Amino acid sequence: MSSTTPFADIPTTTLADILGREQVMDITIRPLWPSMPRVAGPAFTVQCPPGDNLMLHAAIHRAEPGSVIVVESGDLDYALAGGNVCAVAQRRGVVAFVADGLIRDLAEVREAGFPVYARGVIPFPGSKKAVRPLNEPVRCGGVRVEAGDVVVADEEGVVVVPGARQEEVLLQAKAKLAKEAEQSLDAWQEAHRSRIDRILAESGFEE
Repeated sequence: MSSTTPFADIPTTTLADILGREQVMDITIRPLWPSMPRVAGPAFTVQCPPGDNLMLHAAIHRAEPGSVIVVESGDLDYALAGGNVCAVAQRRGVVAFVADGLIRDLAEVREAGFPVYARGVIPFPGSKKAVRPLNEPVRCGGVRVEAGDVVVADEEGVVVVPGARQEEVLLQAKAKLAKEAEQSLDAWQEAHRSRIDRILAESGFEE
């Protein structure tokens, strides 16, 4: 299911320029299959301690359609989810998983076209014992994520737009993209050369 949020039209590069490094997840949180479409939606946040995936499995039945399920885990020994969990999430309208951890059954997930941004894959699943509250603040890929923050992910990475700044950031992003669309490569090249040469001259660089 595709996201209908206007942020789905905004590249993560544009959002990163506006929001800064602190809102960009670590490079270890990557798309797990090629040519994954950009996804965007409000965060539904989940905490899973290492070795356990109970709350992610609970979340797929509770997250609203259009949500991006964001998982704090950090576990590199056990899978948080597999093909059936991803399929049920997809069936219920969840846009994607963004997980600081691993999944399994990648071939099934790829064939179904369900976007998963995570650290990687491992064939062994975790246990289901640890109960944690849902939609509490989490840290994923080094970024604090609260329920309702907008998560935007594409092949460049994952950016988190704080809930209180959504309107402001969207307006800035649209204005930035419009300005860039009006500028030809020749004009960009000329302005870029001038800026770089000025910085070099101010720093004492000599040819």
